[in-house]
Amino acid sequence: MREFTLKYRKDNGGTAALTHWGMDSEYGVLRDVLIGPVDNFSWRTGNASARRAERLGMQFDHQVAKAQHTEMLDAYRHAGVNTHLIPADNSLPYQIYGRDSSVMTPWGPIVTQMYSPWRRGEWVPIVKKYVELEIPIYDVITAGSLEGGDFMLLEPGVILCGYSGERTSSQGFKQMQGWVEKEGWEVKGYQFDPFFLHIDVMVAMLAEKLAAVCVDAVELSLVQWFKSRNIEIIEIPFPQVLELGVNVVALGNDRVMLPRANTGLADKCRAHGLEVIDPDISMITPGGGGVHCMCQPLRRDSALRS
Repeated sequence: MREFTLKYRKDNGGTAALTHWGMDSEYGVLRDVLIGPVDNFSWRTGNASARRAERLGMQFDHQVAKAQHTEMLDAYRHAGVNTHLIPADNSLPYQIYGRDSSVMTPWGPIVTQMYSPWRRGEWVPIVKKYVELEIPIYDVITAGSLEGGDFMLLEPGVILCGYSGERTSSQGFKQMQGWVEKEGWEVKGYQFDPFFLHIDVMVAMLAEKLAAVCVDAVELSLVQWFKSRNIEIIEIPFPQVLELGVNVVALGNDRVMLPRANTGLADKCRAHGLEVIDPDISMITPGGGGVHCMCQPLRRDSALRS
């Protein structure tokens, strides 16, 4: 356990990895996860998914969303994962999407900068939570916006980070890239259209060397990059992007969590020998985020030791 600090990062690299907290992949066995609170959640029309829900005449029901949030927490606990909740703030309706306000690395979390005005205060409760858990912060993004839905520790030594110029700006991306490359890791940047909220609606790691990708939504160069790393791709059809069909969480040991409505990917995962855990979050996803958006892993087993 290391003492809390707002900047654990060494300016010239060589930052020591944390011994208890941290992760080096998206698929190591998940031990602890940080979840956004449902208390003040409501749909906002600041993204394509929420606007689509409004256009289709869907109605938000907070009690249903709360019950589904509880079901998801129970699913994590049943899978042996310790759950930690971000402190709720009644001025922050999108705190439920706990992926975005910070990202975990082997050296501790990076506190990010949110793009949307109604989310910019989310850094305060996330810092309070890291103080409570005594997890030192690697550093804080200050050069531009960077949101956790665009950041993936693809596998040990490699980070994939998308940037649209909005949710994650080129300035925020480059600041993070400079830090991480000094630690000896590769950072692959991928620029995409702001229509796709974050890269995690198009790409997800399911297990070691296995990814789900909407190949019709990404550039061929990104598909080729995955293949150059010998990562097998499960293709997801484009219509599922708006339904957050790629927004899943790898739990490790060949287990994945995905929304119950995502039957297409669930069947493909089972065909690849993966166990599927599928809570119903149908009242939450129209807000613009799925199970991946609602969580920030705090501790995974190292994939280098798996």
